[in-house]
Amino acid sequence: MKIIRTHIIPDDIEQIRLEDYIRIKFPFFPSRKGVQKSIKRGQVLLDNNKTTPGTWLKPGQRIDWLELEKTVKEYPMKMEVIFEDDYLAIINKPAGIIVSGNKHRTVVNALGFFLKPSSKGDKLTHPQPAHRLDAQTSGLLLVGKTSSALIFLNKLFESKQIIKEYTAIVQGEIPKYGIIDTPVDGKKSKTKYNVKKYSRSLNNKWVSLVSLTPKTGRTHQLRIHLSDFGFPIVGDRIYGTEGNILKGKGLFLCATALKFNHPFTKEQIVCEIDPPEKFEQYMYRERKRWEYYESMK
Repeated sequence: MKIIRTHIIPDDIEQIRLEDYIRIKFPFFPSRKGVQKSIKRGQVLLDNNKTTPGTWLKPGQRIDWLELEKTVKEYPMKMEVIFEDDYLAIINKPAGIIVSGNKHRTVVNALGFFLKPSSKGDKLTHPQPAHRLDAQTSGLLLVGKTSSALIFLNKLFESKQIIKEYTAIVQGEIPKYGIIDTPVDGKKSKTKYNVKKYSRSLNNKWVSLVSLTPKTGRTHQLRIHLSDFGFPIVGDRIYGTEGNILKGKGLFLCATALKFNHPFTKEQIVCEIDPPEKFEQYMYRERKRWEYYESMK
């Protein structure tokens, strides 16, 4: 089995068990149960040995995540490829599909259907996402095609050398720009934002189109931060409020930019996309409905 990610426990580590640490440092795992299963089946090694989820970690220990030699049941779904070479790819993930998990319809199972095979000696049997997007979040997803590429991408994420930007529509008239730094799950978290456009809204008085740059990578960070700040993302069924959920429209959150230096060619990679058309359509409809209501007074 190939090592596709590796991590050395730092000297300043607080007392923590392996399964909890992995959920922080290896955020591509979909759940705690997924972490536990991966450890028990030998996909995660500690100092080159199999271990258990409850093992207490020590400074200097090495964690390796292995690619399992198993047959992936390919899901025949094409996705837009924004960038691709022998090492990595950036795809535009549609909303409504999970990145990985026990279901057949996943991004992982679809990658081999539309990405070109790598010609490198350490090519992965199946390309692997280097990070995670929620099922209902659309947009840019970074994928590793070789073992060494995934290891280097993981290091870039850990050292915060990969900049991710998102676009969202939130309920209300959020201040023009700012930083949200309330803890998420008891951990330090930070999100920068700035408003791109405001629109009047009959249901919400105002809605705001915002650009978001997470400085930390907590699960559901953007959704929790905006909800806690009083401006939940439109369409958020978990953290939203009354009048915020639109039947059949989904979540108005899209990963619209990725910026980093290629780990092998050293080229500066800057990928940017527009959010789905539903974003502009929603802002337009909200303004028109408000204008019509005002004209009828």
